[in-house]
Amino acid sequence: MRRTTGAASRCAPPACPDPVWTRVPRASQEVDSTSARRSQPRAWLPAVTWLVGAGLHPRAGGTTLAVARDLAARMDYRLGLVLYDLEGTAARCGVSTATVKRHVRVLRELGALAWHRHGSKKNLRLPGRSYTATATIYAATIPAAYDTAMGHRLDGTGYGARLLGVTAEGRMRAVGAGRATPHPVDNRHQGAVRPASRAPHSPVPHHDVPRADLDGGINYTSRANRSTRRVRGSGGRPSPRSPWQVARDIGIARQVRPLVGWTRREGLRRLGFALRPLIDRGLEAHDIAAELIGLAVDWRPARPAAYITAALARDRRPEAARRPDEELTADPAAHQEWQWWLNNRRADTPARTDDDRRHARLYAWDRWHEVAAHYDQDPDDALDLYGTRLCAYAVKRAARTA
Repeated sequence: MRRTTGAASRCAPPACPDPVWTRVPRASQEVDSTSARRSQPRAWLPAVTWLVGAGLHPRAGGTTLAVARDLAARMDYRLGLVLYDLEGTAARCGVSTATVKRHVRVLRELGALAWHRHGSKKNLRLPGRSYTATATIYAATIPAAYDTAMGHRLDGTGYGARLLGVTAEGRMRAVGAGRATPHPVDNRHQGAVRPASRAPHSPVPHHDVPRADLDGGINYTSRANRSTRRVRGSGGRPSPRSPWQVARDIGIARQVRPLVGWTRREGLRRLGFALRPLIDRGLEAHDIAAELIGLAVDWRPARPAAYITAALARDRRPEAARRPDEELTADPAAHQEWQWWLNNRRADTPARTDDDRRHARLYAWDRWHEVAAHYDQDPDDALDLYGTRLCAYAVKRAARTA
């Protein structure tokens, strides 16, 4: 065989240090035909560092790593796709465009890059633009040489392969790499000074930071226990709220919102959350609407859900302050007005139904003078028929008119 001399010997590529490894041919540098798996930039850059440091490609070096870092900084973090941007990469790395082309070719031959789309200088003739070409898009890939050396177990082959785990040898290698340097290449500059060791943390509390309150639960909840996580129900006590109950709250809020004008600007989820104390009491949509109409008669709250929550909490304070044994110690026979009503009520009066109360509380706001007169004659019966809010509103209007 004739020996190469002169210019021919300088143009010939140097021999590969690892005779087992072979360069990826150009036909296998496409996404559809590559044997390497897809990768994200956070896993791709350490793999490129290992490939360059292992000396598999004779022309790979520090400039190859610089080009790879520029590509990783602009790469899509989920898909691993990046625009070529030849001129921009050359300017950012401080090299010529020919150098960038050469080292991108090195990355393709290492199996670390694959063509996702070939660029073209043909004008696309887009409206409003004089000239528009097609950009080249590369996909980040990790070759089988790296997976074999690291002991990775894969599911599938080619670009769509997935990483399942590591073998026993790979686990031991990872443990040993954790004690030593994580990569075979030391990228520190020559003459660089190691940073001084940091001082240990102080054992005393830092400033006046209060201790975290863990009574409300933990931040990390498993998927199985996520639906049974405790929430705050009515009365301030933690009560479970299942998904179907939340959906029922939203459904009731959808029925209540058209009936109460000042709640129409509020979202269904916030409104359903604010109406939970009324829903837990067993009230239907029309009963809840009757209660809400009396909350804001002459004005429209800017935040309806927050106003409802504050109003219901304000109404619960007197009930909580009352002793639980007060109602049990009261004797109904000692109440004179109650005895008068029992003695003077008509025997043929039909029993009042929930529909009567619902209709009266919803449509008697315009007839407040009748409600006030009914309250003056029989307060207990008026409260039973119209409710506390409507009676209070009627008495207030009657007092203003007088």
